[in-house]
Amino acid sequence: MTATIECVDAALPHGITLSCRAAGPLDAPRLLFVHGFPEAAFVWDEVMLALADRYRCIAPNLRGYERSSAPAEVEAYRAKHLMADLAALIAQTGQGPLAALIAHDWGGAVAWNLAVQRPELMQRLVIINSPHPGTFARELQHNAAQQQASAYMNFFCRDDAAELLAQNDFARLWPSFTRMGGAWLTESVKEQYRAVWRQGLQGGLNYYRASPLRPPTADDLGALKVQFAPEFVTVRVPTRVVWGMEDTALPPALLDGLEEFVPDLHITRVAGATHWIVHERPQLVVQEIESVLNAQSKT
Repeated sequence: MTATIECVDAALPHGITLSCRAAGPLDAPRLLFVHGFPEAAFVWDEVMLALADRYRCIAPNLRGYERSSAPAEVEAYRAKHLMADLAALIAQTGQGPLAALIAHDWGGAVAWNLAVQRPELMQRLVIINSPHPGTFARELQHNAAQQQASAYMNFFCRDDAAELLAQNDFARLWPSFTRMGGAWLTESVKEQYRAVWRQGLQGGLNYYRASPLRPPTADDLGALKVQFAPEFVTVRVPTRVVWGMEDTALPPALLDGLEEFVPDLHITRVAGATHWIVHERPQLVVQEIESVLNAQSKT
């Protein structure tokens, strides 16, 4: 039987509803897929369909995206609230821990934190081009190249950012893809993005406004305000990091010293792939997830 993508709404006990995409048997081990900005749950469709014969695959649109709840207050997008959404979704969709939590970009930021604070919710963690908060803070504080690469984050914090990004058919957003190649960005994929972006960009931008992890400026210390005690950023979950090495927004220096924060770590460096590796190399992403899950089943 060929798997198909289901669209379901998850009404969580604390009043947030997440619009989700899902595939696979309801009673199968669960995989949770978490997207970043300016993306949405649909980016995981091909990966989920490849795994849906053996797993229940669930990809929520995070709060502020697509049809999910979008609180107006910036404070509602702090990490503790985003983690609460995922924890509640995990509890609502089955018993016991996830077989794996898989996350990219901003989804990875939430996943890193959840793995630190709630490791019992997952058996494995798979991170795709998303920096650990410890190495990201270090690079934003001390590496001028990372500060320059992340300068867009301060633009995203502007009060008028959503309006400016929406102008002229989202003319300021498409280059975030095409600067790194973007051959995968067909007209049909662009229309999927438009359908999400037309429902509002402010929710996704509030993630940047709620976080201090951004380049320092004359008016805002940004990441210079951040100091992490090791116990608050150490991940005790077996972790696979998949990194497209041509990511110009998140250069590979973010991988340096990662083992200090993640003792059980395997890194797959993918030459020729960029930040948008989920679009560029979906079958490789599937293979990496399968490798993690197969190793888990042998232990």
